Amino acid sequence: MWNGDSRGGWEGNTLVVDITNYNDKGNVATNAATQRVRSIPQSEDLHVVERFTRVDENTINYEVVVEDPKVFTAPWKVAMSLNREPKYELFEYACHEGNHAVPNTLSAGRAKDKAAARAGTQ
Repeated sequence: MWNGDSRGGWEGNTLVVDITNYNDKGNVATNAATQRVRSIPQSEDLHVVERFTRVDENTINYEVVVEDPKVFTAPWKVAMSLNREPKYELFEYACHEGNHAVPNTLSAGRAKDKAAARAGTQ
């Protein structure tokens, strides 16, 4: 599966999401805040465990442990606080009104195709 198979459950006040069954065709994102994927490969052995712990009404502690013995020499972990932003809007993962990513991606692809055609490498 491209995004793995998620199973969640509670450990006290912490939601634990265990993700397995990835395929080896994807990659691991290294900067979730900017959605930039740096093409770190993944194997079918990728195993991710996410933990969401509500600290107070405005804060969730987020922790993720990533392990893939075919790619990494050891598991790695990221931990951060997620703070409530009252005016924050979360958009759908796919397309939505005002999404500039798709048109920008398409126009960049067209520009790359034109440059390749001019260079005779298309």
